[in-house]
Amino acid sequence: MPRAKGGVKTRRRHNRVLEMTKGHHGKRHSLYRRAHESMIHALSYSYAHRHERAGDMRKLWIARINAATRAAGMSYSVFMNCLKKASININRKVLADMAITDPTAFSQLVATAKESR
Repeated sequence: MPRAKGGVKTRRRHNRVLEMTKGHHGKRHSLYRRAHESMIHALSYSYAHRHERAGDMRKLWIARINAATRAAGMSYSVFMNCLKKASININRKVLADMAITDPTAFSQLVATAKESR
């Protein structure tokens, strides 16, 4: 029985890995073994950091809302609690955007929150 080698499939698999590691440093983009290891790490980091980014965005929104509510004479935690009491369900992303792009509407929300206090 003749010896079976990888041939075209192996070359394609190697090329696919080398293509994915194109911007990596040193031998991590040119040697298959090093590149494969580098690719595995890079993919796991990208997965983890996508989920971290969600938390980072939430922190940013909270900081923006806090700055806007303190300018209106109220703290973030009191503001969010008053919104909950007033049955106003607006998520933090929209609140942060409103605080930056539409300050008049945001100040009306703060006034509504102060009334429900």
